[in-house]
Amino acid sequence: MKTKLILFLMGLFVLNTSHQAAFAQDKRTVLEDGGTGPYKAVMYEVEGFKEHTLFAPADLSPFSAAKPLPVLVWGNGGCANSPRGHEKFLNDIASYGYLVLATGIMPSQDAPRRMGGGMGMGGQSRSEQQVESMDWAFAQNADKNSPYYQKIDTKNICISGMSCGGLQALFNCFDERVTSIMICNSGLFDTDGGAPRMGGMPSVPKDKLKDIHCPIIYILGGETDIAYANGMDDFKRIEHVPAIAVNLPVGHGGTYNQPNGGEFAIVARAWLDWQLKGNADASKMFVGESPAILQRPDWTLQKNAKVE
Repeated sequence: MKTKLILFLMGLFVLNTSHQAAFAQDKRTVLEDGGTGPYKAVMYEVEGFKEHTLFAPADLSPFSAAKPLPVLVWGNGGCANSPRGHEKFLNDIASYGYLVLATGIMPSQDAPRRMGGGMGMGGQSRSEQQVESMDWAFAQNADKNSPYYQKIDTKNICISGMSCGGLQALFNCFDERVTSIMICNSGLFDTDGGAPRMGGMPSVPKDKLKDIHCPIIYILGGETDIAYANGMDDFKRIEHVPAIAVNLPVGHGGTYNQPNGGEFAIVARAWLDWQLKGNADASKMFVGESPAILQRPDWTLQKNAKVE
């Protein structure tokens, strides 16, 4: 009887440790000292969650059902199947208490720093990977064996992406689980059927914008951004939900590769803090008599009548 009990307990130990091994983070990477936020972040992959990269606080103990991690779902520029070129930006956001689920394999820090599909970045991504990210977040939050059990705020999910990744976000933004949208250096093509498919680039017609059900922001690189016209046209068509368009004249590449993601990370985090955490101070970046973003060099701001 004693032998059977020992074997039973050993079996429980193996089950538990094998599950935890999936989160052992043996490939964890610390970028820029974990970011500028109070919850130092790590970048890593999880066994069984193929072709996705996580950015999250290294220490999950401060988070709970009472203080869960909101979720940022991210798609990459160039339809790349790796967040290479965006990792500083995403890592810094995670360090402020977010779970960032990025499409694609974890980038090697030894590889050349580029953006674009087929450039050593895992090939072409799929729009469906963003849906897989949301599915995974819900499953982990409900799994008693997961380190993320009851620590994920599944009621506050922002879907986002840059360039092609922004088109993927617009393709997936109609999912009822999405509560906020952040489109970076991107916008829909002005054709009846959307843009022709190119690699992982989805086709979304402009008239689908009327079906968006939650607040949306466009973060663009000014008139030299190749997505400027498309993104601003999207913004002007959205009248039924709060919509904001901000521009910094840096072109299509944004500031993702600058230390801690540069200006784009600061503005993106203000949007997320406002929309996903209900932070009234963060809203002052965009609203009020003197929006804080206009006190930052070279930024411009436009908002529709639904923004309060």
